[in-house]
Amino acid sequence: MPDLASPTFWMAVLQIIAIDILLGGDNAVVIALACRKLPATQRNKGIFWGVFGAIGLRLVLIYFALQLLAIAYLKIIGGLLLFWIGIKLVQPESEDAHGNVQGSNTLAGAIKTIIVADAVMSVDNVIAVAGAAQGSIVLVAFGIVVSIPIVVWGSKLVLALMDRFPLVITAGGGLLGWIGGGMLVTDPALPATWRELVPHAAHLASGLGALLVVTIGKWLASRQHPTPAAVELAAAGSESITQGKQQ
Repeated sequence: MPDLASPTFWMAVLQIIAIDILLGGDNAVVIALACRKLPATQRNKGIFWGVFGAIGLRLVLIYFALQLLAIAYLKIIGGLLLFWIGIKLVQPESEDAHGNVQGSNTLAGAIKTIIVADAVMSVDNVIAVAGAAQGSIVLVAFGIVVSIPIVVWGSKLVLALMDRFPLVITAGGGLLGWIGGGMLVTDPALPATWRELVPHAAHLASGLGALLVVTIGKWLASRQHPTPAAVELAAAGSESITQGKQQ
């Protein structure tokens, strides 16, 4: 049983809530799309039972993920996956990311769509939460129960904050890098004596992981979206070429 008076417990809870909010915005969009064709009287039922089923399925997936992370080398793989997920989070999202989610005219169909889509889209969430939970399914359940209402009913506010303050997204990518770095050095395949030789090895690896994700993520984002100065320079060069051809 976890120590409810421990700051470590509540820090892990806050990490799980942050992960669910940052990576759960897509799930809120899926819920809205799946229920959009239902009659108004059935939409709330579709949302409730769809979310209920999605939570149950996610708890099962995370439970198995917690068991798998006790196997040698899987924490290393999970940590590397979290680096990739964090870098991807920092990148601009494509506008048609949810175009393949079809609404249903029946309550059962909408619930099925929500559960299946949530299972497919929650791989990143499951890995991140399992890493933050430190082996405790109680932490997982508590964090998800607290964060799901925020994601479902507060998704518009959360998404608006992310659009208005890009630093929130960057911090989220850094959080995933932090968790991933910590997972790498706590893998059962690594000898405990190595961690003892390096002072504060877990915190050092977590900090380096966060820095790596944010740095690479920002660099890739800058390559996708050139700076205004670069855009103006390219436009000026294009104009010069056009004028040269006209002459």
